[in-house]
Amino acid sequence: MSTLPLISPARGFEFIEFEQRTALLQQSMCEQNIDAVFFTTEPEFRYFSGFKSQFWESPTRPWFLVIPAIGKPIAVVPEIGVSGFDTTWIDDVRSWSSPRPEDDGITLLASTLAEVSTGARRLGAMLGPETHLRMPIANFTALQQRLRQHDMVDVSLIIRHLRSIKSMAEIEKIRFACQVTAAGFDYLRTHLTVGMTEREACKAMHLEMLRLGADACPYLISASGLGGYDNIIMGPTDRVLNEGDVLIIDTGANFDGYFSDFDRNYGFGQIAQETIDAYDAVYASTEAGLQIAAPGRTTGEVWQAMWSVLEEAGALGNDVGRMGHGLGMQLTEWPSNVPNGDVELKPGMILTLEPGMAFAPNRMMVHEENIVITESGCEMLHDRAWQQMPIIE
Repeated sequence: MSTLPLISPARGFEFIEFEQRTALLQQSMCEQNIDAVFFTTEPEFRYFSGFKSQFWESPTRPWFLVIPAIGKPIAVVPEIGVSGFDTTWIDDVRSWSSPRPEDDGITLLASTLAEVSTGARRLGAMLGPETHLRMPIANFTALQQRLRQHDMVDVSLIIRHLRSIKSMAEIEKIRFACQVTAAGFDYLRTHLTVGMTEREACKAMHLEMLRLGADACPYLISASGLGGYDNIIMGPTDRVLNEGDVLIIDTGANFDGYFSDFDRNYGFGQIAQETIDAYDAVYASTEAGLQIAAPGRTTGEVWQAMWSVLEEAGALGNDVGRMGHGLGMQLTEWPSNVPNGDVELKPGMILTLEPGMAFAPNRMMVHEENIVITESGCEMLHDRAWQQMPIIE
């Protein structure tokens, strides 16, 4: 395992990065004859503007970003947020006094969109799978009424393709988040003891990741059980870790708005041989994924390579629905590693490899690693999981 000190990359981005992102979007808008796009959710808003605020945690105020077919984005935001754009590349910031439930920015948003969409009168919004509009349905209906001479089209496919290719600056932020997480797992390996609870273990790791430089750790789950575990999305709990248990911790640390997302497994005392065999099988499955993940391959090929190893090892099934996904400004992003997946891997994509198998009734084993697709293959963004399951005595 690496013993080098963790050095965090620079925060934020050069303005040229936002210019390039916007230019790529506008190129696609031109090809599809879209006059303007508007965003309502934090990742897309931040991706094109550089505006990063904790105010997104509050549901009270809406925030809108309009990107015309030509020119720079326009922010349509509550007055309380105007000063936050002083350090961004956005010049045109339009505001209203919020909260104002009777008209919380809808009239201002509609007039801005109408102003920049006088051509084909086609407006883009995030309307596809794995997206949502961060506004009450009544407000969206009111917006449609004010713009009834315009057509509303889905741009989620465009956006997910743009965001799936990370810049070097983005990759380094994710790498750091991954390295902090890996160091947290190493720390926990030497601090776990029989008799601790899942919650105590997770808190210890959480604090260590914050000490090492993570900004936050909004996702940290665990599960444990005798000889394995059967539920990995509900923890941590106050369950005491005892002889024969296996503990999995799956976590996503965040640095400057970018996530890590991977897991590690720990055994306590004498572990059943079938559990050890399952650990070895899932480790080998991950290796198969690492070997095949390269430009030109597809998400379906990655899934098949991993599943073939698990199937040969006697897997009873995998009911998760996928074995990995994209990663970046959100804990899970497009694409997913699924059977027959046809998304072609390209340099700059960051993916998780997450093979999992039911190896006995109500017993699961899962591994997860974070990789970036390179020009010739893939690269791990952190130290690899331990080849043998660590045993806590």
